Parts: sequence; C-alpha cells; structure tokens
Amino acid sequence: MKFETKIYYWLALLFLGFTWGASFVLMKYGLKSFSYSQVAAIRMFSAFIVLLPFSIKNIKKINKKNITGILIVAFIGNCIPAFLFTIAQTKINSSLAGMLNASTPVFTLLFGLILFQTKTFRSQVIGVIIGLAGAIGLVLSNSTATEIHVNAFALFVVLATMMYGYNMNYVQSKLKSLNGFEIATLAFLFIGPVTGIYLAFTDLSAPLITPDFTKNLLFVLLLGIFGSAVAVIIVNILIQRVGSMFASSVTYIIPVFAVFWGIVDGEIISLNQILAILLILTGVYLINKKKKENEIEKIS
Repeated sequence: MKFETKIYYWLALLFLGFTWGASFVLMKYGLKSFSYSQVAAIRMFSAFIVLLPFSIKNIKKINKKNITGILIVAFIGNCIPAFLFTIAQTKINSSLAGMLNASTPVFTLLFGLILFQTKTFRSQVIGVIIGLAGAIGLVLSNSTATEIHVNAFALFVVLATMMYGYNMNYVQSKLKSLNGFEIATLAFLFIGPVTGIYLAFTDLSAPLITPDFTKNLLFVLLLGIFGSAVAVIIVNILIQRVGSMFASSVTYIIPVFAVFWGIVDGEIISLNQILAILLILTGVYLINKKKKENEIEKIS
C-alpha cells in the first residue's frame, strides 16, 4: 500500500479507528458461541497465521539481547490483554470496553514517569490525573448518589490498558534495535504456537452446536486478521511515514466507533459514561499536547 497524498494517511487512520472500534462488538458476537479464552486464542492464532511469512523473514533478528523484550511484548503487550478484554466482555458491553480502552495513553505516561524516568511536563501530569478520573468514572458509572457500585469486570479492561501502557514504554526504551513492525511479527511468532496448542486441546463441541456458529467464528477471524494483524501493519507504516503523534490520534477515534457500533447493536450509553469518556479524552489531549509541539509535522 503506497501513501502518496495526505488523504491516504487520513483514510488509513480512519480505517484503524473503524477496525479497532469494531473489535469490541466483534468480541461480543464471538462470545455468543465461544468461551472468552477461545475467542482470545482464535484471535491471536489467526493473526499469527497472517503474519507468519513476515515473522519467518524476521526470525534471524532474534538474539540473546532482545528475546526477553520480545516475549514481554508478546504476552504483556498482546496475548494476556486479549484474554482480559474477552473475560471483561462476558459481563460488560462493548461500548464500555471501547471507552475504557482510551485510557491507554494515560497509563503509558504514568508508567513512563514511575518506571522509565520519562521526561514529563506539567500539562501531561494534569492530563494523567484527569484521565484516571475518567477511567474511575467509567468503572463506577453504574453508581448512584446513595450507593457505590464497582463494575469489577471493567477492571479487567483497566488491567489490559495498564499492560499496554507498560509495553509501550518497554518497547521505546529497551527494543530500539528493532522497528515496530519487526517487533510485532516476532512477538506473534511466540504467541501463535501457545494459542494454537491451547485451541488444539480445548473443547469446541459446545460452540459447534450454538446458533450462528459459522457467523460468530467469522467475526472472531475478522477480529484477528484485521483487528490484530492488518492493523499492526498499517499502524507501523503510519508511524514510519508520518510520525507517532499522527498515528496515536487513533486514540480519539476508537471510542467514537466503539460507541457507534454499540448503539447500532442496541446498547445503551449513560450520561455518566459520556462524561467519563470526555474526561479521558481531555486527559489524553493534555498528555499528547507537549509531544505534538516538539514533533516535526510530517504531513503539512
């Protein structure tokens, strides 16, 4: 795919937002036939199959210095969060999962500040505080003035976004010898066999007799192929050609599409949730503001 004009960059960004925004409702339909662990495993294994030619090409780049980092990316940055999202969506709707996913940049900066000594600015610290307040608001969105209700399953999504945040910092500070695409393809080289072995021994007899099994399986395969494999390729092309700040703009688009797909599927979005996601996006804006001021605009 060649990016020759700005329109292609924006179309690619919208495709990412559309694809990742739709991933939450695709998980929802996959769970109608499969267990949460089966949905996650099929997603990871199908992405592994699609990326396998690239993984084999890059396998020679694995060495003693980077193998630990690649394993961290494989399981903390990809595999475990996939399982956390699906277990969460056994009890929460896809819109809420998509909105909570927007807190990833908040945890990225928080871990960078605490564990990786990342240089930060006052506005970014304020952004973290506001973003965390929004995430807490989403977890408590079903509470009333007289009763606090913690959505325990929403905490699985929070844990997944924390893992994403740690992973991004680790990649930036410890895996500088590899580019983003190489890291992703090599990570799935380790994820694929693990999830493949799990699927080989899991019981698929129950899913086979569920209504719409074929359709739900197709949704999970689409999730893996487009939501994981193809999206990884596109986001890395964007990072290389127009910079990480432009690519990170997808953070704002994902919850919009997630909410859109949720509403189309009949989910109800509360006013508390809308206010909470606005807080998170405000925090993300403040976190990215200083970085944007210092990065050369490549698409102007």
